[in-house]
Parts: sequence; structure tokens; C-alpha cells
Amino acid sequence: MPGVLNGHATGIILKELVRRAILAIRNERQVFEVRSKAGYSGGMTDVCTSADHKAQAVYLKSLRECFPDFGIMAEEDAVAVSPANGCGSYFTVDPLDGTKAFVRRQSHGAGTMIALVDRGTVISAYVGDINTQEIYGFRPGSERVHRISEFEISEQLVPETRPLTDRYVLLRDPERFYGTASQRLIPCFKNHEIDGGSIGTWLARLWKGEVGAAMLPPGFETPWDSAPVIGISLTLGYSFLKPSPDAKGWVKYDPVVPQQVTRRDEDTLIVHQNNLHELPAMMA
Repeated sequence: MPGVLNGHATGIILKELVRRAILAIRNERQVFEVRSKAGYSGGMTDVCTSADHKAQAVYLKSLRECFPDFGIMAEEDAVAVSPANGCGSYFTVDPLDGTKAFVRRQSHGAGTMIALVDRGTVISAYVGDINTQEIYGFRPGSERVHRISEFEISEQLVPETRPLTDRYVLLRDPERFYGTASQRLIPCFKNHEIDGGSIGTWLARLWKGEVGAAMLPPGFETPWDSAPVIGISLTLGYSFLKPSPDAKGWVKYDPVVPQQVTRRDEDTLIVHQNNLHELPAMMA
């Protein structure tokens, strides 16, 4: 990217944009408008609200003003702005992650997310919880992820790495939606929980230490969903794994931020690198 990026200033701007997006969404909770839109599989199975568009407008206005040469990939209306003047960086924006949870007026499962990607590497990312108003993330140049409360109390997240057999695994869907390797591993944990909604606030349960691992079934990957969770997870030392070809073990891989909506045909296990040595015995 041209020039020098001030990590501290960038972090302040991105956190403020997440806060403004949270406020814009919360202001819509009683008066939002809903319309159907095409899901990633092609059918009209998804929804979009006025809150999505107002939050995205918050992001786009300030990103264009503060980072004019940076690209932008945002979910609603397929916004795709290419980097300019030799810049190799772009932002991903998911204005309202977990829209269906928001429409149902759930007290959890709705978030807002932004990430900064430089030549394929996520160098900053923030996830905001619409209901608790907490923000999780890290600034450019930092190896520390913070959890920031609505009262501006900040704490550094330190992964909990107790034995996996003493902890829960977090699932997105019931066990039957997962492959053989996952179905063999799930019973080896103390227990499991199933939760949905925002992928960002869902994985925050892992980052905070509420669970010992998280498991995704096959599904779609998008720039705006994948970039923030990949960036924060890797910065905290979590590893991404896929089933081995014989489904008797797990293989670590380097997650890639997709440039477009892509299909992932394998389960994904996310576990801290300090717990990787436990998996062979659990699968034995």
C-alpha cells in the first residue's frame, strides 16, 4: 500500500465505525423494513433490512473519506470498489451479520463486522455485537486482540487452553449435518452446544473461552464473513483444520480470504494451536 499506514489511527477509526454501525442498527430495531433477497444457493431464501443498508452507509461514507485509495467489498448491493493508485489493500464490510436473528428480535446472534486485508492477509478486524455492544478486534501492527465493552472497558483476550475433553465444542448445526470425522470427534468433548446467527458473535464464544473448539459444516464462504473471523482467530493463535482423506483425523490448513462467494465442501474445525496435540488421541 502507498505511504505508511498508522495502525493506531486506523484502529480508532474502525472501532468508531463499528460503534456507529451498532447504533444505526439498534435505532432500527422497532421500525425496520424487510425484503427478501437471493441466498448464496440462488433461491430467495435470505432477507435484507433497512438496518443493513443504514449500517453499510455508515461504513462506506467514512471509508471513502478516510481511505480513498483502498478497495471495499461490502455485502449489500454487491459493492466492489477496486484499490487505486498502487494500493494493495481493501476493506470487507458485513453491515449486519445475522440479519434473520435481528428480524426475529433475538437477544443474541446479530453482529456487524469489518476487516482490512492487505495482499491476502487480514491485518485488522473488528466484530461488534449488536445486543451487548461489545467489540472484538485488533488494529494493524498489533498481535493482541481486545474485547471492548459498551463502557469502553478494554481487556486483552487470552485463549483458554484447558484439555478439550473437559470442554464444550460449539456447532452451527445438529450433528447429522457434519461428516464422519466430525461425528467421531464431537462425542469426545465434554459436551456440545448448537448456536447460529452471526458467524462473528458465534466465534466470539470461542475467543472468550466459553467453549474449547468450534466446528463448521460445509457451507458458503464470503469475503465479508470470512475475513474478520480468520483475522481474529489467527491472531489469537487458533488453527483451522479439515478432515483427513480417510476421515480418521484432522489436517491443519491455512485459511484463505475468498474474493467472491465460494462453496466449502468440507467441515472445518477451529481449535487453539496449544490443543492440537490432543486430537490424535481423541480420534483413536
